[in-house]
Amino acid sequence: MLAGAANPIENADLSEAAGRDGGNDHRLAFARDLTQCLAETPHIISPKYFYDEAGSLLFERICELPEYYVTRTELDLLQRDLPAMAQTIGPNAEVLEFGAGSLLKARLLLRALESPRRFIAMDISGAHLQAAAAQLQREFPTVEIIALEGDFNALDRLQGLPAIEPGSRRVGFFPGSTVGNLSPLEANRFLADSARLLAGGGLLIGVDLVKSPMVLHSAYNDAAGVTAAFNRNVLVRANRELDAGFDIDSFAHYAFYEPRLQRIEMHLICLRDQTVQIADRRFTLRAGESIHTENSRKYTVEGFRTLAASAGFTAKAVWCDPMQLFSLHWLASGVTGSEER
Repeated sequence: MLAGAANPIENADLSEAAGRDGGNDHRLAFARDLTQCLAETPHIISPKYFYDEAGSLLFERICELPEYYVTRTELDLLQRDLPAMAQTIGPNAEVLEFGAGSLLKARLLLRALESPRRFIAMDISGAHLQAAAAQLQREFPTVEIIALEGDFNALDRLQGLPAIEPGSRRVGFFPGSTVGNLSPLEANRFLADSARLLAGGGLLIGVDLVKSPMVLHSAYNDAAGVTAAFNRNVLVRANRELDAGFDIDSFAHYAFYEPRLQRIEMHLICLRDQTVQIADRRFTLRAGESIHTENSRKYTVEGFRTLAASAGFTAKAVWCDPMQLFSLHWLASGVTGSEER
């Protein structure tokens, strides 16, 4: 179903929350990628551009929606099985969380671990990350908390990651279902880079599972319109940071499940002809054209374990909820024989 263009939530003033996150370099990258998106057909933009501070706040609201099963199912799994996960990870761990966000799940993990040495929160939204990390440091004064602004899609170019302390090992934490936003090639590259970065440790990663299309449709087309606002935020951000001139109310949120590719697709459908400008280039969007903003791939348990193995991990323990909606996987990296966990 094509959602209507207007929704009360899109009219909320998010300007104070949004600020100007990320600095000039990020705006230049955004301008470059949006220019490429509009110059090519089909129009495709990376979902990472949802996540300025306003987008991060909207995503936190999505996680609280009744239709969005992912967060509450994963939290139930963590609360049920964290003792086993913590035992698998072992003592004196240094935890690196990719796409850290609000750090809600990090709190649960840190409480469960035995003598964690350090926690590194990595996220693309710098201002949001700094505030969350400062709060976490107050709650865990004996653990070194580091906020590291960076893109998990560019781990090979990651700057500022400290050396692992003697007697510790680095463990990755990637909750949620963000790995599903990556194409199979991108997911393989991320996992391969992670396996190298986490050598001698491992990765605890959340993976959304294949399920009823109706459950998925509801999760990405919530009644309150929060997901629609989140989707349109990429255009709100383009207007604020790049003075692009999108008519926000003339784009409809459209999300559907493609069963052959086992993924949700999210689009913004242009409802009237309009012209926008990025730097010195002008683009005309026709009514009915789509900007493809996100894929959210769903996996079977065995399908994801096969993908992880192809990237250099050893797929070990997996935890699932009773309804088989969601899974958490422990992937060991560079550990063999009696040292395997």
